[in-house]
Amino acid sequence: MDHEKLLADHFTGLYSGEGRSSIAGGQSAADRALTNLNIAGYARDRSEVLPVTARGATVLSPYIRHNLLTLEKVWNRVAKAPFADREKYRDELLWQEYSRHLYARLGTRLFHNLRFEQVRDAPGDGWPQAEINMACIEFAVEELGRDGWLVNQTRMWLASQWTVRNQVGWLHGQERMYRELIDGSRAANLTGWQWVVGSGNGRPYGLSQWQVQKRAPQLCGGCTLKSNCPIAHFPDERPLDEAPTEPLLAADPDPVGTAGPSIAVKNSNPEFVLLTIESMGDQDPALIANPTLPVAFVFNEPALAKLQISSKRMYFYLETLHDLAQRKEVHLFLGNPYEFAQVNRVAVTYAPVPSFKKFTNLAEIHPYPWLKRPHGQSVKSFSAWRGKLR
Repeated sequence: MDHEKLLADHFTGLYSGEGRSSIAGGQSAADRALTNLNIAGYARDRSEVLPVTARGATVLSPYIRHNLLTLEKVWNRVAKAPFADREKYRDELLWQEYSRHLYARLGTRLFHNLRFEQVRDAPGDGWPQAEINMACIEFAVEELGRDGWLVNQTRMWLASQWTVRNQVGWLHGQERMYRELIDGSRAANLTGWQWVVGSGNGRPYGLSQWQVQKRAPQLCGGCTLKSNCPIAHFPDERPLDEAPTEPLLAADPDPVGTAGPSIAVKNSNPEFVLLTIESMGDQDPALIANPTLPVAFVFNEPALAKLQISSKRMYFYLETLHDLAQRKEVHLFLGNPYEFAQVNRVAVTYAPVPSFKKFTNLAEIHPYPWLKRPHGQSVKSFSAWRGKLR
């Protein structure tokens, strides 16, 4: 499949930028990455930025985000890793699950300050061109645009610089990052930004030269501003006012509805298995339950026109679907997936996102592959949520 021609012929005006990521899409690529996974030293090296060879990050997040690799599968894969590395890595997997639970429960409320007031909607560019002279910001912005992926440390740098230092609304910063990241999910991106800027926990992360020197000393060493660094000191700490109380943080009146079905709901005989970006892998529950049915994937034209996601993300999707087509009959459509499901009998896997409610007349709904099924108790913090897990 000529992905470049496909984009040019059918997706003009529906994405931004050009080029593809060095991280390949597809179940085959995901399986290779998991086979080669070695987290020895992860607890020590996970936050390293440079040199690239020193990074402990596993780069599995694009596959995890689209459930090419489920959290449970990755969780089990590291069972025999060294204790400290296994526990730290599993903490990160649980953070992903926490963000999914939080978004599943709160939905679009997660686009608002969660627990503390922070600059949310102030317009502007939090990484202005003038700051490109800062080697740390230049490096992170360039890598984001080039590869559509960042280590967690530089994601924190960019979020902090955007809002904590430059006082530009985090809502716009997270949108820009979401547009670029091939692992971009509303759940992880919104939750991560809220915690970095402090609206989720009251403790903003303040980027300073100290962090850069610790994680990527080469950047400071070669920076034209190294003797006059604008982030030489930590930003002034200022207490954040509490935001209006969101009752859903304390308790969920409908945890079953939040989690979705625990067993398949069958209303009629499906004609297609419909995949969504929340579940694109060979182990998609609807796909497993209907192994002989053709697969349909509908690129959401109205959403693409609005979001203008990067070409890196588009290539990742196309590579994933092309890889699947080596094993299944795959039909690609450009249009409205909710309308497609109305006029075709489809089996689909439940997705814990607000837009799933737009689906009607589904032939089958299959359970989402949770690592830990959502509970109805507090999600005010990661520790409060984790303490109630079964």
